[in-house]
Amino acid sequence: MDLADKIIKHKKLVVATFIIITLVSAVAQFGVGVNHNMVDYLPEDTPSMEATDLMEEEFDEPIENARVMIRDVSITKALSYKNELENIDGVTHVTWLDDVIDLKTPLELANEDTIESYYQEQNALFSVSISEGDEVEATNQIYDLIGENGAIAGDALDTATSQKMASSETLNAAALLVPIIIIILIISTTSWMEPIFFLTAIGVSVLINMGTNIFLGEVSFITQSVAPILQLAVSLDYAIFLLHSFQDYRKQVDDPKEAMSLAMKQSFPAIIASVSTTFFGFMALALWISV
Repeated sequence: MDLADKIIKHKKLVVATFIIITLVSAVAQFGVGVNHNMVDYLPEDTPSMEATDLMEEEFDEPIENARVMIRDVSITKALSYKNELENIDGVTHVTWLDDVIDLKTPLELANEDTIESYYQEQNALFSVSISEGDEVEATNQIYDLIGENGAIAGDALDTATSQKMASSETLNAAALLVPIIIIILIISTTSWMEPIFFLTAIGVSVLINMGTNIFLGEVSFITQSVAPILQLAVSLDYAIFLLHSFQDYRKQVDDPKEAMSLAMKQSFPAIIASVSTTFFGFMALALWISV
């Protein structure tokens, strides 16, 4: 008895096993950490990583990763804004002019370059540290505080923008891809239930993939957003191969189990070839990016 016959003979055990794995993976995916800091994926020997490590060793305070400018404010009002910035969830430190000079003394007596680094023409510039993982929520609250006339710049904003774009683009891709896939399934199948089975099978594989990421500890937010759509796009044809092969053999033999066994054997080389093309294509892409 070959593998195909064993799978058909123990089909209930196979289905039960996948149900259990799916349920475990559905729970496990909530334990997968999501890394929002793309800097962590840079090689350790890059100048920027070495500089960041050195700064973390030399200074106790968190590294400032955002700058916030507020227009047309007095010194007193700027200090009030600084206090409000410090109270925003995710903001761990705020540096402004009062941290480098004594504001009780006239500004005319202080170093002009130092003052202009934080306060110039009634515009206040704050250096802000935002904790990792809180970039989106913190920058949203900062924008609510400073209004349309204010501005934010820095790595924290770049990270927040990337997260928002990844989520929105993923939703847009899903909104475009899923209807197209459903149409393809309706055209390529002979029963209304077959598209449902296909989508269910792919949904199970997506859950298992996301749940088994727990063994990696964490994944990037880009992987978390893009992987389900990418998996849906590249894995659909395997099931269609098997279905069409089964339909052909079903016309030749009366026993559906025998037809499925023959279909599995016949479609296996085509599926392996398609899987290999996808796998080595992604491996080549990953190698090219790393180089």
